[in-house]
Amino acid sequence: MHLKKNGHFEMTKYIFVTGGVMSGIGKGVTSASIGKLFQFRNYDVSIIKIDPYLNVDPGTLNPVEHGEVFVTEDVWDFQPVEGGPSYRISEIDQDFGTYERFLRKNLHPSANITSGQIYLSVILKERYGSFLGKTIQIIPHITDEIKDRIRNIAKEGCDILITEIGGTVGDIEAMPFLEAIRQFRIEEPKNDTALVHVTLIPYSESVGELKTKPTQHSVRVLQGLGLQPDIVVGRAKMFLPDSVKKKISSYCNVPENAVISNPELETIYELPIIFEDQDLGNYLSNNLLSMVAPKPELSKWEEMVANFKKPTKIINIAMPGKYIDISDSYVSINEALKHAAASLGNKVQITWLDTEEFEKNPQLVEKLKNFDGILMTPGFGKRGVEGMILSARYAIKENIPYLGICFGAQLLFCAFCRDYLGLDDANSTEIIPETCNPVVDLLPEQRDIMEKGGTMRLGAHKIILKENTLLSKAYNGQKEIKERFRHRFHIMPEYTKSADEKGLVISANDETGKIINAIEIENKKWIVGVQFHPEYKSRPELPSPLYVSFIKNCIS
Repeated sequence: MHLKKNGHFEMTKYIFVTGGVMSGIGKGVTSASIGKLFQFRNYDVSIIKIDPYLNVDPGTLNPVEHGEVFVTEDVWDFQPVEGGPSYRISEIDQDFGTYERFLRKNLHPSANITSGQIYLSVILKERYGSFLGKTIQIIPHITDEIKDRIRNIAKEGCDILITEIGGTVGDIEAMPFLEAIRQFRIEEPKNDTALVHVTLIPYSESVGELKTKPTQHSVRVLQGLGLQPDIVVGRAKMFLPDSVKKKISSYCNVPENAVISNPELETIYELPIIFEDQDLGNYLSNNLLSMVAPKPELSKWEEMVANFKKPTKIINIAMPGKYIDISDSYVSINEALKHAAASLGNKVQITWLDTEEFEKNPQLVEKLKNFDGILMTPGFGKRGVEGMILSARYAIKENIPYLGICFGAQLLFCAFCRDYLGLDDANSTEIIPETCNPVVDLLPEQRDIMEKGGTMRLGAHKIILKENTLLSKAYNGQKEIKERFRHRFHIMPEYTKSADEKGLVISANDETGKIINAIEIENKKWIVGVQFHPEYKSRPELPSPLYVSFIKNCIS
């Protein structure tokens, strides 16, 4: 393979990542870590996530069911067929947050391929006459559409394109994608593709050993679909002993040095180093993809990981909210807090609090006095909202450092209006449409739009900061920043005029000056609410300035 003048390959190399035994075993972190191995070798890496569900995007999915919705820098006008309808997409799978944090690279929403997008594209093409006279079938029409999407992303230019297939091998929904990959590997040159299979290797407490049988069955299902993995990554509580590696090698038809340990770690950012120690980077690049890769450079990454592993102090952060059943509901916020704390030589201890319990027993809100800071979470809908407002009121009253993200900022404003303006029914029209004091509402131009997606403010927007505010100081005096948004309702300017007299500060607007992007409260330690989501752009080596400022004030 010949190199371009800029050092990149003329043709993209493809790595496919599948999962077996069960979902949620860390395919996303594995995929991102593999990408990092190639970045250590100075290659340009991009990642695709395939989600087999029929939603066009995850924007309307409940975080408790599917995990966090991640928002990209760009908004993509997805047009399945020329001349047909288009759909605004910036809300994508939470794994993209992992990818961006590891690779320190903004990814385009078109890299999130769902069954909904694929089927919609093929059906609309049929309706618009693209397949006249043909019977539309899974093979070749659906599989061809999948392969085209992957190749179109590769055309944008990258040395390595990693494609993670969501779900578990054997899922009915994933079958067309696995078939497309089987075809893809035949169509591409032999040394241009590799297949990595991630499986769970459970530990049996009763017999005191790791069990490989689930992995064997998973690989057999994959082989039955015409796919032989090149590498098996074993997700387990500990490193895989040689005996286990040998057994997996024998039964799964892979070399013993292609069986890789993925153990429980103190920080996920250590995984690329663990992979490097097992020579996975060289095995992939040199043995499987014929790349003759340069020596990896990972000293900066190792220094960053060391910061996560040697904290001097534990910072206790309360996160009152409604999506607390699984930690993935707020994964970007969790990671942004960890990034900020590690950059200051500390560690955060996060406690999720169900605000519905505060509604049942308001006395429980006093739990918040035991924390160094409060982060009020984003969300939609009325469940648990009064408990969230009660939490914001408590933070103001007790002067506890508070960061409200999006919905958390809106509810901070509701709390302020109730306590300082005497508006006991101050609320959002999302929660109480008929409220007499709609301090949070849709903008006038939004109210006639019937489709909910059409009213959503998505992607990155410019933010104009007010000088000498907590927000401005957090961003080192910058006058203008760019952050990502995902909201429909807004803080109403007509209510901020009287609130300003009581100590509320509008610390950021949009370019027009009409939209309020951030508020804070004077003469308090550090109480800030922002309509944007700075956590989406936080990176382990480059934490969000706002989260760093919040953690600093939680320490002092």
